[in-house]
Amino acid sequence: MTPDAPAQWHDVIDSTNEEARRLATSGTYGPLWIAARQQTAGRGRLGRSWVSPAGNLFCTALFREPAGVGVATRFPFAAGLAVTDICSMLVPGADVRLKWPNDVRVSGSKLCGILVEAGQVSTGGSWVATGMGINVRNAPERAGQAATCLADLGAADLVTADVVLDALRPAFANRIRQAREDFPSLLQDWEAKAEALGQQVTTGKGAEAVSGTFVGLAADGGLKLQLSDGSQRIIRAGDVELVKEVGGHAARD
Repeated sequence: MTPDAPAQWHDVIDSTNEEARRLATSGTYGPLWIAARQQTAGRGRLGRSWVSPAGNLFCTALFREPAGVGVATRFPFAAGLAVTDICSMLVPGADVRLKWPNDVRVSGSKLCGILVEAGQVSTGGSWVATGMGINVRNAPERAGQAATCLADLGAADLVTADVVLDALRPAFANRIRQAREDFPSLLQDWEAKAEALGQQVTTGKGAEAVSGTFVGLAADGGLKLQLSDGSQRIIRAGDVELVKEVGGHAARD
């Protein structure tokens, strides 16, 4: 991905990631930003819908990764850090944190969701679609969890979706380069922004749930949990919830 990759804006689209998939299927791999002012069928992780009110930024970076899917799995971490990088400029007083694996949050409220998809290219490597939904002017009320937006965090009125994308393009290119060339340092930067590091968290649901202390990231980006029996487990897929003590009882956030 290059800092000067062009942006293709749509007033309304079903999903920027779906458009990236359509382009990749037709043999167009970018580098290109697909951006929209509104989505009618936005998607999040695990097939969830993404609420897409006007005023926010919905965008996907489409590009080719010569090294294939093995390197593409690093890009959710790069995307999250790129968003924190621009937040440090646009809302410098906000304590922006990264929730493993794909969310950017402030005080437990979601600011940005990330969805990375990839597919094989017949001539080698993979195409990668890195989708980001950033709440710029509106915090969705039907997001399934608490949400916030840059405006609520103190961003000036001139901070629009266009302004955010202009800032995001070079920040994302820089973090993608770091992911390719020095993934350990990228993970260190990610840990420095991690939400709930050193705290009790739970992954999974029901019988599949695992609780432990979040102690850091594995070399491949997996979540390292210290269990109550002293052992460690690495989680490579699933949602993470912070466990808080409320009135003597455990509550999940």
